Amino acid sequence: MQISTKFTLFLPTILNNIILALLRKRKSENLFSLVTLRCCFFTDQEDYTAGSMADNLEPVTESVLSADHWLTHARQLIPTAIERAHATTVFPVRWKSIISKLESVPTSLSDLASHPCFLKNTLCRETLQSVASTLSEAIGLAELCESGDAVRHGKLQMQSDIDSLAAKLDLNLRDCALLVKTGVLSDATVPVVPAPGLAVASVPVLNQQLNVGELLARLHIGNAEAKHRVVDSLLEVIREDEKSVLSVLSRSSILAMIQLLSAGKPKVREKAATIICLLAESASFETLLVSEGVLPPLIRLAESGSLVGREKAVITLQRLSMSSDAACAIVRHGGIRPLIDICQTGDSVTQSAASGALKNLSVLSEVRQTLADEGIVKVMINLLDCGTVLGSKEYAAECLKNLTATNDHLRQSIVTEGGLKSLLTYLNNPIPQEAAVGALRNLVRSVPVDSLLSFGLLPCLVHVLKEGVLGTKQAAASVIYKVSGPAEVKKLVGEFGCIPLLVTLLEAKSTGARVAAAQAITILMSCPQNARELKKDEKSIPNLVQLLDPSPSNTAKKYAIACLLMLSSSKKCKKLMISHGAIGYLKKLSEVEVSGAKKLLERLERGKLRSLFIRK
Repeated sequence: MQISTKFTLFLPTILNNIILALLRKRKSENLFSLVTLRCCFFTDQEDYTAGSMADNLEPVTESVLSADHWLTHARQLIPTAIERAHATTVFPVRWKSIISKLESVPTSLSDLASHPCFLKNTLCRETLQSVASTLSEAIGLAELCESGDAVRHGKLQMQSDIDSLAAKLDLNLRDCALLVKTGVLSDATVPVVPAPGLAVASVPVLNQQLNVGELLARLHIGNAEAKHRVVDSLLEVIREDEKSVLSVLSRSSILAMIQLLSAGKPKVREKAATIICLLAESASFETLLVSEGVLPPLIRLAESGSLVGREKAVITLQRLSMSSDAACAIVRHGGIRPLIDICQTGDSVTQSAASGALKNLSVLSEVRQTLADEGIVKVMINLLDCGTVLGSKEYAAECLKNLTATNDHLRQSIVTEGGLKSLLTYLNNPIPQEAAVGALRNLVRSVPVDSLLSFGLLPCLVHVLKEGVLGTKQAAASVIYKVSGPAEVKKLVGEFGCIPLLVTLLEAKSTGARVAAAQAITILMSCPQNARELKKDEKSIPNLVQLLDPSPSNTAKKYAIACLLMLSSSKKCKKLMISHGAIGYLKKLSEVEVSGAKKLLERLERGKLRSLFIRK
């Protein structure tokens, strides 16, 4: 195809007029291709000859659109863009800033072109294409300013266009620097040739890693819309094969994902929060997420994000707060107030996650008063009474247990706010929870015994001893030990049927449970009615004798000795003790001088000798 010399000479003017018309009408979708065409073929006026045009026109093929092509094209556009920018007289301060950015482009392009991975992936090509597009836009905008049509175009609109151009140049320069300096290009270039001895079936896995690596690399470059598409693709890959993403994640990729938590579009924030929530499930990424600054944007998202964003943010905070270091950081960054607010206003999922996170924070003794100052006591009691899901109630009970562990002021505050009654009501559920009994154990000595009894403490403890799991029963036995000082309380405990339940607890495999049961029985034995009840129980003597085991790990033996001493006044009980091997245990315990062992041994041996004489 031949192009006439006359047409060639007029083509620059024709293209200029078309570009100016498109700028006036804001037809930007066609502008880039026209400016590119003009700058490709007519940058140097001395080369506008029919012969050179005819010789250089080639069909556009895939090879022409390579990274090398866009690099050459961008370098051709730079002098024209700088020249046109210098020639503008409208908005000189803004154009001066743009000129400075344009003059930095050649260095950035050279650095990018010298990277070993320059031709190995599409990231360079797309970045260079974006740079060329921005340079073309700069030329067109500068020519519009030169043409005198800037006033008709609108002053405010022109300022907006120039600021937009400056932002695009900043983005291009930043993307080039990221590709060169951060190793993103290397991350995106995963070799897909199988290693020696690798099965052919593994090649698809390597190809998958290549795709994931490129997706992760794309998190670093491009505008918000481009990153939105990347996050969408990553979510799809994670749903199909989570391991393929986790295996190639780098620190820089995690940081880029964290930055998207503050993106302008809510949907991008939601999807980034979803991916980070998945990462938080893996213990290997918890420390990295916190060290790269995930907590502040998560807290902001929990405070004012969309419904989905808040949900994912709070779930992530709950998981991360299991680490004491992360929990302290959440407090430092102001995370307590948003979590408390969600406990009051959130849906069932976010409410449960927020209460779980606050429970994790309450483990730290140094922040308990801060939690109380933010109003956590009322919120947790309200969750016990009105929580929408069982999980929220469990976390609230555990939080109250932690808050009352060491602080008398907080114990009194919880009692004053009605927390004791709420705990007892919650414990009457079919499966009583250990945390609630633990909180009750911490509170009972801050409340008058009469009040405890009027609230229904004893029926509640019987229910726990019957229906609870081992840890819950152990905590209930500890509560009985703590409240059974007055004689009338000891009597009531026996009347409510606690003695047989405690005897059964002596058989537990847990040392802590056996000790708690033995402690409670020991203090209850001073009531004659309870002692008689214990003598009637067929399992009491065998279970107590088993607790005489002299091994150092058996810390229940001193309580067992105390109980057996009180029962040794009964001939029947002494015979049972002897028949179950108490003397052998007591001899060993006497040798190591365990308190009461020698005295009980003497009683049993004296009774044994008397029985021998009687037989003769």
